[in-house]
Amino acid sequence: MIDYYKDFDWIIAKKLIKQALDEDIGNGDITSEFLISTQKSSKARLILKQNSVVAGLKIFEFVFKTLNSKIQISLKAKEGKYYEKGKIIAFVSGNTTDLLAGERLSLNILQRMSGIANSVYNLKKKLDNNSIKILDTRKTTPNFRIFEKLAVKIGGGVNHRFGLYDMILIKDNHINANGGILNTLNKLKRIKTKLKIEIEVKNLNEYQIVQDQGKGVIDIVMLDNFDMKDVKKAILMNREKFKIELSGGISENNISRYKNITGVDYISSGSLTHSYYSTDISFDFNT
Repeated sequence: MIDYYKDFDWIIAKKLIKQALDEDIGNGDITSEFLISTQKSSKARLILKQNSVVAGLKIFEFVFKTLNSKIQISLKAKEGKYYEKGKIIAFVSGNTTDLLAGERLSLNILQRMSGIANSVYNLKKKLDNNSIKILDTRKTTPNFRIFEKLAVKIGGGVNHRFGLYDMILIKDNHINANGGILNTLNKLKRIKTKLKIEIEVKNLNEYQIVQDQGKGVIDIVMLDNFDMKDVKKAILMNREKFKIELSGGISENNISRYKNITGVDYISSGSLTHSYYSTDISFDFNT
C-alpha cells in the first residue's frame, strides 16, 4: 500500500489549516451560536456526487481533529481510489457546532485535492504509457501548494520541484538574462552542486547545443512547445541520454498522441493545478 503522506509536512499543514479556520470562523460562528446548543451532537455523511478519484481524506480528518479531537470519523474510501457517484466516503459524528465550523474548510480542501487527483488519473488513462511519468509544475495556488502537490501524488503523478530551492531549472528567461544558452551552459560548468539540473530549450538548435555542451552538467532537458515531428527528432538526437521532459499545452485533449512514443521520460502539465475542477462532494447531516 502506498503511503502518500510519508514525506508530507504536517507542521506546515497544521499552520495553514489553523490560519484558514481563523479566517473563516473569526470571533465565532454567529449563526450556530444563535441556533445550536453547544451541547448538541450530530452525525453526518460525506457523499461523492460525481465519479472521481478521492484524495485528501487525512487532511479532511485533520481539519476536524484540529477543531475538536473528540470528533469521530469513519472513513469508507481510500486515498487515490476511483469511485462512482453516490459513494459514501465517510461518516462523521461529534459536537454539532464544531461539525458546522469545520464543514466548509474540510470540504474545500477535499474537493480541490480530489479534483486534482482525478485530473492526473484521467491524464494517465488517456496517455496509456507507463514509461512516461506525469509531472506537476509550480503553477499552484498561493499557500495551497502543499495540498495540491500531495493530490498530484495521490492521483498517480510525480512531483516536480516543490519550489525554487530544491532543483536548478533553467528556463528561457534565465537563458536570455545570461546572453544565450551557450553562455548559460558555460556558467553551469563552473557550478558544484548535488541538485539536479534541468534546462528548457525552445527549438532543435538549442537542443543541439545542449547535446554538444551539456554532458556532465545537465540531467534533464525540457522540450518546450515542441511539435511531434521535432519531439521525434530530439529523441533521435539524444546521444548523451539526457532525461527528456515535454511541456507546453499538453492536456487531456491531446496527451493521447504520445501513447506509443518511446524516449520521453516526463510530461509536465500546469493545468493539473491551475485549471482543475473541484470534485462535487456533499456533507449531509442525517440526524
